Amino acid sequence: MGVVAEICCGSYYDAKQAALGGAGRIELNGALMLGGLTPTAAVVSMVKENLDLKVIAMVRPRGAGFCYLEEEFAVMERECREVLAAGADGAAFGCLRRDGSPDPERNKRLVDIIRERGGEAVFHRAFDCTDDPFETMEQLIAMGVDRVLTSGLKPKAWEGRDMIRSLQEEFGNRIQILAGSGVNGTNAGKLIKYTGISQVHSSCKTWLPDPTTVRNGVSYSIANGSLSMSYDGVSAELVRELVESVKE
Repeated sequence: MGVVAEICCGSYYDAKQAALGGAGRIELNGALMLGGLTPTAAVVSMVKENLDLKVIAMVRPRGAGFCYLEEEFAVMERECREVLAAGADGAAFGCLRRDGSPDPERNKRLVDIIRERGGEAVFHRAFDCTDDPFETMEQLIAMGVDRVLTSGLKPKAWEGRDMIRSLQEEFGNRIQILAGSGVNGTNAGKLIKYTGISQVHSSCKTWLPDPTTVRNGVSYSIANGSLSMSYDGVSAELVRELVESVKE
C-alpha cells in the first residue's frame, strides 16, 4: 500500500473537492470551527452515494475536550450507529477520563459498535491530550483500534515529529499511525521520510465568501479581518498538491 493522504472535510462540498483533488479517504465532520463534530447522516449518505471515497465519520457531540457527561456519551453511541448505517466506512472518536487518561469502557463500547458494522476504528487527537502516549497506545491496540491520529503531542505534527517517529518505530507493526495538524503539500513528504509513517491527515483549507455573513450590524463571522465575510472549505488544488507530494 502506498502513502495515504486523508483530507479533513466539513461538508459534502468539501468531500467533492477532496475527490476532485485525488484523495481516496476523508475524515468527515460537521462544525470544523469547533474542531470537528459528528456529521449528519444525510451528508454521510450523499458522500457515499455520489463520490468514490472511503469515509471515516467523526463521532464527537461538542467542542472543547473529551471527558463526556453520561448524556453526551449516550448521544455518541447513537450517532456512531447512525453514521455507520448511513454508509461510513469507520468512525473517529476519543473518550478521556478527567485525568486525561483514556476511558477504557467507553472507548471499547464505541469500538464494538464500529466492529458490528465491519468498520474501521480510529482514535482521534484526544490521543495528544494524554500524559503517557506509549501506555495509551498499548491500551488502544488491546481494545482493537485500527488507527491513531496524532500530532506527536505537539500543536503541529512537524513539531511532534520525534514523538511520531518513536510511536511508529514502537507500534507501527501493530497499529496505523496517522500524522495530522499543520500537514500540507510543502511538508508532508519530509514528515513521512523523517518518521517512517505512511499516512498523513490535512485540512487543505481555503476560504469561501458569503456576503450575508455580516449585515445590518449583525455578525455571524467565524474569522476576523479580511476573512470576516468568509467560511472555511477544502481546496481541490491544495488536495492535489498534497497527493502529488506524497507519491512514492
